Amino acid sequence: MEQVQLAAELDLEALRINERTIAVILGGGAGTRLFPLTLKRSKPAVPLAGKYRLIDIPISNCINSGINRIFVLTQFNSASLNRHIAQTYRFDRFRTGFVTILAAEQTPSSREWFQGTADAVRRSLAHIGVFRHDYVLILSGDQLYLMDYRLLLTHHRSTQADITIATIPVRAEEAPAFGILKTNEEGLITEFYEKPPLHELAGKESPVSPDMAAQGRLYLASMGIYVFNRAVLRTLLEQHQRDHDFGKQIIPRAIQQYRVVSYPFTGYWSDIGTIRSFYEANLMLAQRHPPFDMYNPQMPIYTNARMLPPAKVQSSFVQDSIIAEGSVIINSQIVNSVIGIRSVIRENATVKNVVMMGADYYPWHDPSLRDPVEGPENPGIGEESYVEGAIIDKNVSIGRRCVIKNRDQVQEGEGPNFYIRDGIVVLPKNARIEDGTII
Repeated sequence: MEQVQLAAELDLEALRINERTIAVILGGGAGTRLFPLTLKRSKPAVPLAGKYRLIDIPISNCINSGINRIFVLTQFNSASLNRHIAQTYRFDRFRTGFVTILAAEQTPSSREWFQGTADAVRRSLAHIGVFRHDYVLILSGDQLYLMDYRLLLTHHRSTQADITIATIPVRAEEAPAFGILKTNEEGLITEFYEKPPLHELAGKESPVSPDMAAQGRLYLASMGIYVFNRAVLRTLLEQHQRDHDFGKQIIPRAIQQYRVVSYPFTGYWSDIGTIRSFYEANLMLAQRHPPFDMYNPQMPIYTNARMLPPAKVQSSFVQDSIIAEGSVIINSQIVNSVIGIRSVIRENATVKNVVMMGADYYPWHDPSLRDPVEGPENPGIGEESYVEGAIIDKNVSIGRRCVIKNRDQVQEGEGPNFYIRDGIVVLPKNARIEDGTII
């Protein structure tokens, strides 16, 4: 009976914390490392897993955690993101929830764009402060993970933290890519190192669980997920106007002045900041037992409900792949690939290790009646074409008997209607690849 009562009290406390929390999702900068996927869209609007967008991950985590007041801060190519959020996240009139875009704007106090992550939040405080809250949950818009933020917020409150930083244990060879935090036995963060080189890692280990230690994951990497007490956030941002970045400036300063606590996270997490990481994260989802669970009924991923018909697969071989709704595949071979919505793959085509984002329309529909009006008439992959090791963006048209494969193992390059980034061939949105093309 006591256990039931304690559980009920904990649930009530979590509800109270949620009601006093506002989430702020950082839309990122120009997304140059994800170019050309960010040529016409912001990073959070980049498609994921055939049917979602990157922004759906943090928003879904918020909704699943009972946090329904969400701001998304962006400034580059935000039209696609605005449209997706407007079509997808509509709370009913009986709740006070919202998902709102806050784009960089000129004001009497500032006529510049956001100068960094902290500057973006600083210049949005006037909008955030309109709503009653005690905590601000700051998230990234380009990461892949499932997290119950209620546990993070409860940890923040129970440790009496001023700031809590979600951390993930990493190995030594991974540490130079992250901001590394050092903690004491109580989980209090005492030191911060921005992307330390491998030869300087000695002494930067933190206490971790026996399981993490056995795997050699001794270094705590910042996940870029923060909980701030409202007053602490405002003080740090207003008193240090030249500090534009959380990771490089605000957090190191805060460690010296406030109680900053680590929240250890050991689930799957990927920082999708490059073409290679984006490609690998998508193909990971097509594995037979992926570490990221898209099928978790307790943590569903929300997105725009397009009301598309089921996928149709005719006389084809499909292995270890994801095929999104509305797709039509005819007498083809699909191996270790992600096939996005409305994808059309015609007779005798071969697709291996490919992330195909799909299309906004079908090739057999009258072009004069479709939306959007731009893009090739025949999106999809033509007869007898071979595609391997590539990312195919939305509405790309690949003609007949084409070969798309980085046979020469080029790491960086580009040509007519294609780019090579991190060794991966990328066909940009609305590209037309003529019959017989070899890349």
